[in-house]
Amino acid sequence: MSMQQRHRLPRILWWACAIAALGGFLFGFDMAVVSGILPLVTKQFSLSAFQQGWFVSSALVGCIAGVAASGELGDRYGRRRILLLAAVLFLVSAMGCGLLPTFDTIIAARILGGLGVGIASSMVPLYISEIAPASIRGRLVTYYQLAVTLGILVAYVSNAFLVQAAANGITCWIGTWFYGEVWRGMFLVGALPALVFLLGLLGIPESPRWLLQKGQTAAGAALLSRFAGETEAKAELESRRQQEPRRPSYRDLFSPSLRRPLLLGLLLPFFSQFCGINAIIYYGPSILSDAGVSLSNSLQSQIIFGAANLAFTLIAVWKVDQLGRRPLYLIGTAAAALSLIAVGACMYTENTQGLLLLLSVVIFLASFAFSIGPLKFVVAAEIFPVHIRGRAVALSIMVMWVADTIIGQLTPVLLKSIGAGFTFWFFACWCVLAFAVVYKLLPETKGKSLEEIQDEWFTKNSG
Repeated sequence: MSMQQRHRLPRILWWACAIAALGGFLFGFDMAVVSGILPLVTKQFSLSAFQQGWFVSSALVGCIAGVAASGELGDRYGRRRILLLAAVLFLVSAMGCGLLPTFDTIIAARILGGLGVGIASSMVPLYISEIAPASIRGRLVTYYQLAVTLGILVAYVSNAFLVQAAANGITCWIGTWFYGEVWRGMFLVGALPALVFLLGLLGIPESPRWLLQKGQTAAGAALLSRFAGETEAKAELESRRQQEPRRPSYRDLFSPSLRRPLLLGLLLPFFSQFCGINAIIYYGPSILSDAGVSLSNSLQSQIIFGAANLAFTLIAVWKVDQLGRRPLYLIGTAAAALSLIAVGACMYTENTQGLLLLLSVVIFLASFAFSIGPLKFVVAAEIFPVHIRGRAVALSIMVMWVADTIIGQLTPVLLKSIGAGFTFWFFACWCVLAFAVVYKLLPETKGKSLEEIQDEWFTKNSG
């Protein structure tokens, strides 16, 4: 995109994308903040191992329920209204976790926050993809993943700051309100971006493509012209005139014309969890410690990994609309496989004190951050027809959460039964499989309108 074209893009587009991306920020913050809270809550409430697991996974239960419901709700009531629901859930959850007195009531607030995460994880990339011009759609959807990584980093930083402040006896609102319960302050930090998200959503419009799908042609066409330009809006309207109106149905996802999109929409989020990212994030501090890196505590080590994840996601933002989705994904999965093989070799040979292990981990994080992580959202948000896009994206993201649950339970078992070396080689095999699937099934979609992509799927697979 030229500088002149960039200047012509309306401010409402950037504003709407920035507000929507706050849903990604809250997603990342909500899922990461618990890492610093768990030891403190465990000590205060004398939690058993089962209760600790329930404290962490209760939000995941909400996530799966939220994303399962978001598709139909988003197709029926609109993307923006469902995002407003997510914002309310985020705010209520942050306030509830920070202020409610008992463990059971805090769990209930965690489940509400998980519902918000599940809704945001499917509706935010969908909304952004439907307002973005074709020329920069990949970049704008990738801002969502960038916001997720920023939310993770802010959670780590705020946790470390609050713990340090409490340890130094700083008598601010932490010491006054939550003396001995600094974890409540950690939760309440999330209330501020949740409130900004809620208020910001009140000032942005509904998805123009959803309006067109619902027969609100004048309003949808006017909005699409503002967001994507008159040329793309006219092409969209012409494409719709040539198609018969269709009611959304999950049965459509299993039609022959959508077999490949459905397969990609299910496999890419599955691979994003089975590539081993959570094993690296969860066991990152101990890996750094074994590698000989001196860190004052595990929270600081998490900040290093969070910063690396954020920095390398910028590569995807920078290159996704230049290089394209397919080359970035192929490069990323190949590099991820090689780096995981190297990590496994270091673990297997117990060579954990040198630079090779640390370098291999950083290369893996870089590979995930510019390809496997963000591109599942970009691809899922643009390969399905508009009349079932909400349901399809929700199904895709639900696979991600289910795979996340499986890998969270499976990783400790693998580490104990086959050892760290073979565990990371196991993850490397999934990266190789992801490379093969993308090489075989994924066409390039950069620079194409959502309608052009839809037409190509039907042309290739019909008849």
